[in-house]
Amino acid sequence: MSFEEAKKIFERPFMELLADAHNVHIKHFRANTIQISTLLSVKTGACIEDCAYCAQSAHYQTSIQKHKLFDTDTIVEFAKVAKQKGSHRFCMGASGRSPSDKELDSLCEAIIKIKAMGLETCATLGLLTEYQAQKLKESGLDFYNHNIDTSPEFYPKIISTRTLQDRLDTIQVARDAGLKICAGGIMGMGETNEDRINMLVVLANFPIPPESIPINHLVKIPGTPLSINKSGDSKNNDSVDTIDCFDFVRIVALARILMPTSYIRLAAGRNAMNDSLQALCFFAGANSVFYGEKLLTTSNNTTYQDDMLFSRLNLQKEYFTESSV
Repeated sequence: MSFEEAKKIFERPFMELLADAHNVHIKHFRANTIQISTLLSVKTGACIEDCAYCAQSAHYQTSIQKHKLFDTDTIVEFAKVAKQKGSHRFCMGASGRSPSDKELDSLCEAIIKIKAMGLETCATLGLLTEYQAQKLKESGLDFYNHNIDTSPEFYPKIISTRTLQDRLDTIQVARDAGLKICAGGIMGMGETNEDRINMLVVLANFPIPPESIPINHLVKIPGTPLSINKSGDSKNNDSVDTIDCFDFVRIVALARILMPTSYIRLAAGRNAMNDSLQALCFFAGANSVFYGEKLLTTSNNTTYQDDMLFSRLNLQKEYFTESSV
């Protein structure tokens, strides 16, 4: 898929684009179902990377509560609660450039126990070596998350401490180890529609596209460079006004058309979207959400709010089976 081809799809009349994306969606997925994931920050803060959007970077003064890696029993207890609330996948995020051997051993022990509970597992731990990826696979990890964040052209404007190629290399290492890939990006960082389209083109042109694609809407964290608007003022959590809402839906629809068998997840920033906007995204092909009041460091919809929305939209939660993507 070329950028020019993807741009033509993105620029179709809005209603036609949504109809096409919806038809692709119901061809490959059971209609009116939604996959539920829970995300836990198992280690928070003090990261040496300088990602301009991130509250966990040691380069910025933010108010997050830092903590070292949770012990295995604590992680497993969080997973039990997630399963009781209806989650299909349990995702573990650890801050830092890459995990230490001790951290990896502890996480692998947790993964073994969580898999035994009947949940899918996902981890996002930064850059990986071949040995680390293989160890995670042997522990039973299903997915490895490593977002590319944005287009190759815009990427250097938000991160300088690791390159896009570093990210692509880790994705390949995880894929070579037999892990499924979760990779997406962030909207609303000051990028253009062309950047957003190009990000999806990069993902779609992987030898095997990511099985899971999180679409994040920037949450402006006080203290980070991206919390400052063009006038120089801090602007907290007003995420949906930084990208036209219909352009956001177009990106979801384009992701569905370019990667028809991938799960597309509405991730960070969803609590700033009204119900109508979320419904449009679901119609356009989004079929996964993060479920629970908190993501890594930002707030999310309450489970009550989500359950009410799913009920109003007649969306049924999808539960894990060994044949699930």
